[in-house]
Amino acid sequence: MTTKLDKTKSKAAKKVARQPPQLGLELDESVGLKVSIEGDYDALRNVARNTNLIEGLVGQIAKLGSPGQIIDEEASNFALGFIDSMNPRDTAEALLLAQMAVVHQATMVMARRLNHTNNILQQDSAERALNKLGRTYVAQMETLKRYRSKGQQTVRVERVTVEQGGQAIVGNVTKGGVCDEK
Repeated sequence: MTTKLDKTKSKAAKKVARQPPQLGLELDESVGLKVSIEGDYDALRNVARNTNLIEGLVGQIAKLGSPGQIIDEEASNFALGFIDSMNPRDTAEALLLAQMAVVHQATMVMARRLNHTNNILQQDSAERALNKLGRTYVAQMETLKRYRSKGQQTVRVERVTVEQGGQAIVGNVTKGGVCDEK
């Protein structure tokens, strides 16, 4: 059975010429967490311009996991995919996008918990956390938008009414020059 999601994926696959970055995670008791990177992560590597930074970011994403001690390859790949798909322009954007991905995932966890509460105390706790995370995500989006706009000017249009016999000056008016006291 073919679903709409399958059709969307196949259309997206045709549009994407590159293989997006993908993490492979394996927990080895002697070494710890083994991380393998597949696909094209050159865009992220070029943004970071520093091997230590990109390896550190990928390592942090790999350790993201699920609630508890479980390593979650799907959650890590979601975060990496989010960062990659948002096309960060520099290191600051890449780091902000990583935080946004984590906040989004935490928001979804809290939404799930709110839907499965057993008492008022759990409901209040999950609701507060969900509310804070939602506001944090919105603030991060506004920060990203402001950062990407690089301080572009805003034009403000105001209405001025001048009655018959009146005068109007349009623009910034400052007092200056020499005053003649005669």
